[in-house]
Parts: sequence; C-alpha cells; structure tokens
Amino acid sequence: MSFLYKHIIKNELSLNLNFARSKKQAKLPVVMTPEEVKMLMAHLNKRYYLIAALMYGSGLRVMEAVQLRVKDIDFDYKCIQVWNGKGNKHRIVTLATELISMLRTQILNVDDYLKLDLNNTKYAGAWMPYALTKKYPSAAKTLAWQYLFPSHMLSSDPQSGEIRRHHFHHSCIRKEVKKAVQKSGLTKIITPHTLRHSFATHLLQNGADIRTVQTQLGHSDVRTTQIYTHVLQQGANGVVSPFSRL
Repeated sequence: MSFLYKHIIKNELSLNLNFARSKKQAKLPVVMTPEEVKMLMAHLNKRYYLIAALMYGSGLRVMEAVQLRVKDIDFDYKCIQVWNGKGNKHRIVTLATELISMLRTQILNVDDYLKLDLNNTKYAGAWMPYALTKKYPSAAKTLAWQYLFPSHMLSSDPQSGEIRRHHFHHSCIRKEVKKAVQKSGLTKIITPHTLRHSFATHLLQNGADIRTVQTQLGHSDVRTTQIYTHVLQQGANGVVSPFSRL
C-alpha cells in the first residue's frame, strides 16, 4: 500500500505505519566434495572444461568468467583480474598453476579467431566498456582486449549494429554443467555457482582464513562469507551427532 501511494499515485501517506519489514532468508549453499568436482569436470564438454575449471579454481561467478578478456590473465603473478564484478567491484583472484598451459592454448585459439576477423572489413573489434573506445580507438582490434572465451561466430551488436565477436553466453555454461551432472550421476542440485561455493568451502577446509576467502570472493561483508564456515562447523566437522556415540 505504501509503495502504491509513494511510487504510483505519487501522493505519499503522511501516516507513520511502522512496517515490520520481512527479510528473505539466505539459501544454504550446495557444496561438492573434491571427488564430486573431479566427477563433474570429467564429464564436461571439452569446449567448456577450462571455463568451469576457472570458476572452481578461482571462485568466479559465471558472468565474471564469460566476460574475461585475454589481458585479465596475469601469468607472471598467477592471478586473474576481475573487472566490474557484482556490485561493479574489481578484485584480483588466484590462478591455479595447473591451468596455465590450457590458458596459453586458449589464447592462441583467440588469436586465430582475431586474425580471421581482421580480414573481415565489417569487423568492428571487441566491445569496449565505457569511454575506452574513444580513449583507445585501436584497442578493440588487439589481442589483449578480445574475450578469452569467444563465441564461435560473429554477431551484430544490439546497440550499435556493428559486427563483433561476443563471448560465450552464460546459458550455455548452465546447460553444459547440467548435462555433466546427469552424465556423472551426481544427485546434488548443482549449477555453475556451485563451483564457486565449493571453491570457498575447500579453501576454508585447507586452512585459508575467512578474510582471505572474503577477498577472493569479492564479498563486501564478511558475514556473507561466514555461511561457508557454517557449512563446515555445523556438520560432522564441527558437531558430532549423539547417534555416533551409541
């Protein structure tokens, strides 16, 4: 009622009604064991293996993963730069050494796409954020700014109509993870975001402190990260069931 008068009728109620606001309870995260992660990865389509590996290995959200550019991978310091993540925040996350070889191969594939695209007179380059197109007019056609996981075909930019090569669509990742879950026989409700939940939980299991995990995940409030400690502390790792003592 208050919303109706304030935003629709534009005549806010003068009465102070002292609403008791309801708060949506946070969902408990579904977490895979390391063995379950291996099973899932083993059944993933090869085209999507690396992106899923980065989501688990670096705690990336699905949109953060698909929007990675070649320049965001720092091989020297073994880290990934995440730009404009949730809440429009930037952060640096760890990079698994075991993925470096695959990433270098992936960048070679991106370079092959770029060479092919540059022969197309209609190709406008990769989409550039904000005013960077004006500041760096030639950057859109450099390898550094290409998407790390490019679409297999060119498409028209819905805003400008220009021909570009976009990144993987996030729905494709969800579909492939769902297929891999079915093939592996896993019974948990697993989505791409489960890889991020598992990353955080396994870091804590391996001795990482809560602040480090908070930074890696990009949480502004440590209380959001603490949900993963609850998963560990309230299960058999923290509370022994009385049935076990019979």
